[in-house]
Amino acid sequence: MKQFLHLRNNHVLGVISLILILGSVNVKVAEGRVHSELGQIEYPAINCRKHSASLKDFGGVGDGKTSNTKVFQSAISKLSQYASDGGATLIVPPGKWLTGPFNLTSHFTLFLQKDAVILASQNELEWPHLAVLPSYGRGRDAPGGRFSSLIFGTNLTDVVITGQNGTIDGQGSYWWDKFHKNQLTLTRPYMIEIMYSDQIQISDLTLVNSPTWFVHPIYSSNIIVKGLTILAPVDSPNTDGINPDSCTNTRIEDCYIVSGDDCISAKSGWDEYGIKFGRPTQHLVIRRVTCISPDSAMVALGSEMSGGIEDVRVEDLTAINTESAVRIKTAVGRGGFVKNIFVRGLNLNTMKYVFWMTGSYGQHPDSHYDPKALPTITGINFKDVVAKNVTYSAKLEGISNDPFTGICISNVTIEVSALKKKKLQWNCTDVAGVTNNVTPPPCALLPQKDKTDCAFPNDKLPIEAVQFKTCSL
Repeated sequence: MKQFLHLRNNHVLGVISLILILGSVNVKVAEGRVHSELGQIEYPAINCRKHSASLKDFGGVGDGKTSNTKVFQSAISKLSQYASDGGATLIVPPGKWLTGPFNLTSHFTLFLQKDAVILASQNELEWPHLAVLPSYGRGRDAPGGRFSSLIFGTNLTDVVITGQNGTIDGQGSYWWDKFHKNQLTLTRPYMIEIMYSDQIQISDLTLVNSPTWFVHPIYSSNIIVKGLTILAPVDSPNTDGINPDSCTNTRIEDCYIVSGDDCISAKSGWDEYGIKFGRPTQHLVIRRVTCISPDSAMVALGSEMSGGIEDVRVEDLTAINTESAVRIKTAVGRGGFVKNIFVRGLNLNTMKYVFWMTGSYGQHPDSHYDPKALPTITGINFKDVVAKNVTYSAKLEGISNDPFTGICISNVTIEVSALKKKKLQWNCTDVAGVTNNVTPPPCALLPQKDKTDCAFPNDKLPIEAVQFKTCSL
């Protein structure tokens, strides 16, 4: 009873303090209403918050037509005052909340209730312009800058974007049409982008129809992406699902992704810009993810990997009707490295390629790249793979005078499609490594070595030890 009274008193003090600080905008704290109307809402998060308020308390209108851009911006600005006092949660209640981009703050949770939908505005005037990313040197769709992401944050600590499977809808068809018509002068927006930040959680949401990449943490660390359903038409341009970019300690798990591009793509900058910036993606865990992407990869490493990619651990993934499984994409001019990659437990059904590595993915930001900047690809491990209805077992294409080395493939069973069966199942050039217990038999450059069991680390990365707290509204 004493503990209950203590918690209740803290709750009352939090309500009073929020009303006092935000009274000038006639805000009512949402906690009491959530308890009385919906009962207590519990959810998992890296950190809980002491204060909370509803978007409606700031004048939000969830009719799908009224712009709430200024409402989101004002609400987050006001709630940022609680960063040093237990943090704050902004609750997005059921409804359709049309908005342009808004920036998050530290020690903050954006919580989407069940049946809440954030709708991205298709009015370009609502989208601020940002400079190009320093590790890329130019925009991807156009040489100039880029539009802000819908949900954006930079130089933040302790940020949670979560909910009861609420939806964020990027309404991407407007942007896809402009892309196809070559009408873009800036790069399309991402749905969620967090930069130069630490302690990030993005979880338990449905994300649909992003203008381009869905989730893009960049130059950040200690990131957990969990329980997302990501959906885009399989012919939509560049709608990658989750792209950790020059990030350290990232955990991606329990997601379902249907994409027009790579379901997950690890990156670290583009050619001379990525080499100069020099920040790798490292200590990345990907597990229990299902991918559908007929024209792209379940997991791509690159092609923008000039800052390096290392210590990637992929396990228990499923791909259905997807072009390739874990694909390495690089080229002359990239520099950088992809090394110490560990993959096990793939369940693949209807694939063009099971194994695909290419050293000729030659898209460049400009003509100033260094043709002597060769990538290092080594220490690539695959084990325990089952694949059915496959067109090609492998296409492994290193670089002349720069072979991909240290490839290990063990315990793999591939059933080739009877309708699409190709005579040459393993196409290998400029690669070196070993295999064991692989069907169909691999190419001569990957000879059989009995008793080989390809490596997978026994240690756990620090991000794997992070446990969620049970928080409540």
